[in-house]
Amino acid sequence: MRIFFTGGSGKAGRHVAPYLAEQGHQVTNADLVPLDHPDVHDLRVDLTDAGEVYSALAGLATFDELDLPAKPSYDAVVHFAAVPAILKQADAATYATNVLSTYNVLEAATRLGVRKVVFASSETTYGVCFAQGERKPLYVPVDEQHPTVPEDSYAMSKVANEVTARSFQARTGADVYGLRINNVIEPHEYAEMFPDFLEDAGLRRRNIFAYIDVRDLGLMVQRCLETDGLGYEVFNVANADMSVAATTSEVIERFYDGVEVRREMGRDDTFYAIDKARELVGFEPRHSWRDVLDDPRRG
Repeated sequence: MRIFFTGGSGKAGRHVAPYLAEQGHQVTNADLVPLDHPDVHDLRVDLTDAGEVYSALAGLATFDELDLPAKPSYDAVVHFAAVPAILKQADAATYATNVLSTYNVLEAATRLGVRKVVFASSETTYGVCFAQGERKPLYVPVDEQHPTVPEDSYAMSKVANEVTARSFQARTGADVYGLRINNVIEPHEYAEMFPDFLEDAGLRRRNIFAYIDVRDLGLMVQRCLETDGLGYEVFNVANADMSVAATTSEVIERFYDGVEVRREMGRDDTFYAIDKARELVGFEPRHSWRDVLDDPRRG
C-alpha cells in the first residue's frame, strides 16, 4: 500500500512507520521533523494548514514516481501526529493543534478518495490518566463502551477527534478506525522503567496498569490496514498482560475497591480490554516485559 503516515518522527511513529515499510508498504512520513530512515520518505508538512495537507496528500511521494505514467494515489492514511500529552504546550494550543490537524487530515484524505484511515486516539479518553486527583474507571476491565468524559485538554482533543472521524466516515463510507492507544513502551524501556513498576504498582494507576509495546502497536496498525469493511470503529490497544507484578486480584483489592468487575480475569490479564481488537481485526500482541525481566512474584 502507498501510505501517508503523519507523525512518523514521534515516539510511536518512529517505530511504526519503518515497521510498515518492512511489511512492503511505501510510507511517506508527514511531519515537521524528519525521521531520516532509509525506507521511509520524509515530507515536511504543517498539518494545521489545510492547504499544505491537501497538497501533500495529492502530491508525489518519491522522485521514482516521476517515471510512472500517472501520479499514484494514496491507499491509506495513518494519522499519529499530535501534541502528545498535556504540559507540553498551553492547554488551548494542545487542543487546537490536535483537533485542527485531525480535521484537516480527515477532510483531505476523504475528499481525495482515500478509503482507509487509521488514526491515533488515546487511553486518556476514559478520563483516568490525566485526571486531577485519583479517578477510578466505572468498571473493569475497561472496554470501548466505557464513557469517555475526560477533563484535560489532550484527552478532550482525542474525544473531539473521534467525533470528527465518525462524521467523516458517515459522510464518505470509508473505513476509519481509531486506536485508543495505551502507554507506548519502546523495547529499551523495559529495563529502564519496569523495575520501578514491579516494585510499586501504584506508579501505573493512571495507565489502568496497562501498556503497549511499540512493536505490537505496529502489528495492530498492520491488522487494521488489512481489515476492510468495518466502517467506523474504535479499538483499545494494549498488551495482553499488566505492566506490574501484582496479580489482578491484588490490584482490585488495592486500587479498585468498590469498582464493578464485569468478568472473571486471569492472574495477569490487562485491565484495558483488547477483546474487540482481537475479534474484529485479529490483533494478538506478541511481546511482554516478561520476555526481558524476571517476574519477582513468580518462583
